[in-house]
Amino acid sequence: MKALISRVSFLAFTFLFSFALNAQDFQGQAHYFSKTTVDMDGWGGRQMSPEMKAQIAERMKSMFEKTFVLTFNRQESMYVEDEVLDAPGRGGAWRGMMSSFTGGPQYKNVKESMIIQEQEFFGKQFLVKDELPKLEWKMGSETKQIGQYTCFKATAMKAVDELDWTNMRRRNQDNDEEKKEVKKDSLDAASSDDDPLNEVEVPKQVEVVAWYTPQIPVNQGPAEYWGLPGLILEVSSGRTTILCSKIILNPEEKKEIKKPNKGKIVTRNEYNETVKQKMKEMREMYGGRRGGDRRGGN
Repeated sequence: MKALISRVSFLAFTFLFSFALNAQDFQGQAHYFSKTTVDMDGWGGRQMSPEMKAQIAERMKSMFEKTFVLTFNRQESMYVEDEVLDAPGRGGAWRGMMSSFTGGPQYKNVKESMIIQEQEFFGKQFLVKDELPKLEWKMGSETKQIGQYTCFKATAMKAVDELDWTNMRRRNQDNDEEKKEVKKDSLDAASSDDDPLNEVEVPKQVEVVAWYTPQIPVNQGPAEYWGLPGLILEVSSGRTTILCSKIILNPEEKKEIKKPNKGKIVTRNEYNETVKQKMKEMREMYGGRRGGDRRGGN
């Protein structure tokens, strides 16, 4: 009897929400918390004391733990970091540099299958524009409760961007030749022995586990995730988990969702090439200085 009541309540909620969804000015806001874990041992952390690891983790917390707001309607969404001021000594220059890899506000249009990421790199503004990535979701029957929403599980395999720092890992120099070929194609352009990209590798694919709720029947979600018959409230990919903490449907103060239009329009591949070229220039410039210092000392 209790299961029947829950089922009826679920269907009633979905039915009532469909009326709100069909309203011409429908809008929702979902707040997410994103956390990325880092394997410090893989980056030389084995030599660190537990206290030092904890200290470094605290300083980098603002980069590995973030909050976002997804503003969405039936067709469009804008995913924006809810920025807070860093405490002194927290993040600092490293966070500023890594922001070049994480990007700014992200616009999605599921009807036009379009994704646009605002991106600033070395003072230049870019609009990274591509077709929305389409994941081959495998729908499961497993459910769990997130807040007041019943969520269903879906999984997929996702190709990893070659400059996705959240999935980068230190290359194991003791690996066999087959393992050394991981992401080789994307790193061939950087042939110098002191190229920092030669020290890392990125898996070609990672598994994505998403939890979506049909109680909010829009195919939107955080970051680049979408395409399920309900709002995605939780998603795990690689070492990153994104969890919804609050949902507001039809807020009194609606936010404008509009396509970004400032900056040079490039594809993700073109933007990555720009970043790698800049890194190469900086490496040659500073490497040349170090070489000159060494020669001067002989």
